[in-house]
Amino acid sequence: MIRVLIADDQALVRAGFKMILEAEPEIEVVGEAEDGQEAVEMIRDLRPDVALMDIRMPRLNGLEATREVVNNSSSEHPTRVLMLTTFDLNEYVYEALRAGASGFLLKDVPADQLVAGIHVVAQGEALLAPSITRRLIEEFASNAPIDRTPPKEMDELTPREHEVFKLVARGMSNAEIAAELIVSETTVKTHVARILMKLHLRDRVQAVVYAYESGVSQPGATE
Repeated sequence: MIRVLIADDQALVRAGFKMILEAEPEIEVVGEAEDGQEAVEMIRDLRPDVALMDIRMPRLNGLEATREVVNNSSSEHPTRVLMLTTFDLNEYVYEALRAGASGFLLKDVPADQLVAGIHVVAQGEALLAPSITRRLIEEFASNAPIDRTPPKEMDELTPREHEVFKLVARGMSNAEIAAELIVSETTVKTHVARILMKLHLRDRVQAVVYAYESGVSQPGATE
C-alpha cells in the first residue's frame, strides 16, 4: 500500500486527486493539507510514502515545504515529493529540484499518469519526463550558478558512465539511452545506479541538476 498526502490550497484540486487515488486499491490517501506549513507538520506525523505538493501555497510555499520535508525525512522511510505545477514552467521549478523534489506532475495530468507517477516515485525512482527535463534545462539551467571545474567525484566514473551521465542530463529515458548506446535497458539502469552512488546523488533529478550546475553539461549541448 502506497500512502499519499495531498497538499494544495485549492479544495477542488485536492478533491479531484483524492477521488482518483481512492479508486486505486494499492493507494491510500492519508491526509490533505491546504498550505505548506500544514503539509510539513502532517508529513512529519503521518510519514506518507509520497506527497503531492503544490508550488504556490500560503504560509509556506511548496518549495520551502519540500526542502523541510526532504531534510527531515528518515533514510529508512523517506517521503518522496511530487511537485504539482501548471503547464508553464515557472521560476520555482529549478529551485524545487534543488530542494529535493523527486519530480513533477501537471495539475491536469490524466488519471492513469497520476497513478503511474505515484508508483514510480514510491519505488524510489525520479519522475521527470524527458520533455519536461529538456524544457527545464532550456529555461533554467543556463541561469544557474556554475562552477566550471568538474567535481573530483567525476574522476570516479568510467568512460561509459560519463557517456550515460551526459545522456541522463539531456533528459533521455533509460530506453532512449539504451537505443543510443546499443545496450540493454538493464545495463543502462545499472550504469545509472552506479553513477548516483559514486556522485552521492539521491536520484535522476539530482543528477540533472548536478550535471548543469557543475558545468559537466551545458544547456543546448548534444554531445
